Amino acid sequence: MATLDKIRKQSVLLLVVVGLALLAFIVGDLVNSSAAFFSESSANVAEINGKNVKIRSYMEAIDQMTEVYKMEIGEAAIDDKITDQIHQSVWDMTVRDNILMRETKAINMTVSEAELYDLIMGKNIDMMISSRRMFFNPETNSFDPALVAQFRKMIDSDHPNPNISLEQLNQWKSYWKFWEDQVRMGRLEAKYGKLLYNLLVVNSLDAKNSYNNQKTTVDFVYATKPYLTLPDSVYTASNRELKALYNKKKEQFKQEASRDLKYVIFYIEPSDEDFANAEQWINELKPQFETTTEIGSLTNANSDVTYKGENLSKDAVDADFRDFAFSGKKDDCMGPLFVNNTYKMARIVETGIMLPDSVKLRHILVQQDTEEKTQLLADSIEKAIKEGADFAVMAQTYSKMSQTATKGGEIGWVKEADLENEMAEKVMKASVNEVFQMKGSYGIQILQVMERAAETPKVKLAILERKVVPSSATQAKIFQRAKQFAYENNTPEKLEKSALEQGLSCRPISSLDINQTRVANLKNSRQIVRWAFKNEVNTVSDIFECDDKIIVAAITGANEKGYRDLESVKDFLLNEIRRDKKAEAIKQEMSGKQIADFVADVAAGYTVDTLRGITFNTPYAGSVGREPELFALASMANQGQLSQPVKGVMGVYVFNVFNKVVSDQPFDKEAEVSDLTRAHYMLPYLGMDVLKKAANIEDLRYKYF
Repeated sequence: MATLDKIRKQSVLLLVVVGLALLAFIVGDLVNSSAAFFSESSANVAEINGKNVKIRSYMEAIDQMTEVYKMEIGEAAIDDKITDQIHQSVWDMTVRDNILMRETKAINMTVSEAELYDLIMGKNIDMMISSRRMFFNPETNSFDPALVAQFRKMIDSDHPNPNISLEQLNQWKSYWKFWEDQVRMGRLEAKYGKLLYNLLVVNSLDAKNSYNNQKTTVDFVYATKPYLTLPDSVYTASNRELKALYNKKKEQFKQEASRDLKYVIFYIEPSDEDFANAEQWINELKPQFETTTEIGSLTNANSDVTYKGENLSKDAVDADFRDFAFSGKKDDCMGPLFVNNTYKMARIVETGIMLPDSVKLRHILVQQDTEEKTQLLADSIEKAIKEGADFAVMAQTYSKMSQTATKGGEIGWVKEADLENEMAEKVMKASVNEVFQMKGSYGIQILQVMERAAETPKVKLAILERKVVPSSATQAKIFQRAKQFAYENNTPEKLEKSALEQGLSCRPISSLDINQTRVANLKNSRQIVRWAFKNEVNTVSDIFECDDKIIVAAITGANEKGYRDLESVKDFLLNEIRRDKKAEAIKQEMSGKQIADFVADVAAGYTVDTLRGITFNTPYAGSVGREPELFALASMANQGQLSQPVKGVMGVYVFNVFNKVVSDQPFDKEAEVSDLTRAHYMLPYLGMDVLKKAANIEDLRYKYF
């Protein structure tokens, strides 16, 4: 009993412990679930008109476009500049597609499957499909719809070609889906644009008004006084006037969030000691370079320029050694030279070579599970071609190189430098139509030379070259100097003053956008943009390494999303108010005077001149430039009557029409309507632009890139 009583007493504690454990488990699971939910909901790269754009789908779009680009150019890698362009293109397409889908859905506008088929496989194939080199017939070098059909059949087949890997098949499917989607959205945008175009109808009144605006041509003499002839100091503006004009024009001052910076550049450049060391290095190697029997090994072990044993034509030889290379004999040497921060010398390895500069080539890349299977298939293909099989058909059927397989294996014209050494030697010496194999780590290539360029003299030339670059010690000194500079100059004012004293370049940059990929033309400077939006005004950065430059930056201004404040646009407002006040002053000064009075008053800043052939629609004329109000009033004025002063863009004018010609060409309603309708061609583009500006877009790319 004592034991049971003890257990009974402890059971309350046990229940509490178990209960707390269960509660902790439930709460933990709830917290984890909530965290996952909020993480998922916050993983948006944008919100466009209330619709979230998930970072995952956005990244998939970037990856897809990147792969399409690589397939288009036949390269495995792309540089940062192209990557930036792809990112921007995906963003532009994302915004366009979301806005367009919203607008077209509201009016039940779609692209039917029949429409899409006609644009990709039918009689009206879209340029986005017909301009793809993948669908060009190598024989005619033009678009071939049959290749599109063949491509579609290949990627849609329930029994795909066993010679095509699953990875390659998926790449082709993604490639096709990308262009199919582009055609679909392009067609939808065109239909919506056509709707906008047709909404604006030119009527009889529009046509008559256009005719009237052009039928009268005038010649007139005018006098003008430019605003700049009056001193700014006399014409000021009160705070009330500035504020009133600011409120009137406030929508012009709408802005996105941006930052203003100043940055100082420290160039990572070689020191005098680095130049001296490089000169000593090449002079010490010179005797060995001139006498060695292992020129390739010596050069490749020491030179910035690899020696590949290539046969070089005159154009391919370094210009500094060109005359020497084609006038000297084997083992002659030249240098060292010092050109563009580079020490270099050359040695002739072989002369008297006659080969073509380039050959037109096609190939079939054969890959199988094993070397034996690869060799067996390659031998079978080569044998079939030599017995009369169509090389292009064999390439389309068996080649693993997708970029060339659809073009019948055609690579095009290649130079020796484009090929690996062993292949180059064989290809350049092969006769036209000769078929042969080349083994590589990637498989076996079956090659055929289709055409050969004319043979030209060539040489083999070894070049020992070293560009003088900053040593580790030099770089360390530059880094230390930049760090010390950033530490000592902890305000924008100090930074600018110290840069001036030390002869450093201090540059301003205004309105830096949060999604800019770089600052000015600085490579690898996205890091500076991120820093600028995470820190306060007047903050000075630590050092940023941007390729061959070290940057120290300071935030001089922060412009938040909304409207620019009055102070930041004060000069613009003041200039406009001044112009209005000067115009009134000049008008009063001109009042009651004749043209002859202004001729005699040149010292007061007046100019008198003549304009001819002016109509209501004239946009620009002579030394006056763009003065639409002047031209419109002159075209409607009575001949021989002096006008009232006219406020123009650059000054105030008075004029007197001395010749007026009214065209006797009859009104042609159809011609006028046609001309005005043609002028509406920009409406679809302007319409999309208006929709983008009106859209509620929250751009969150800065969180991820």
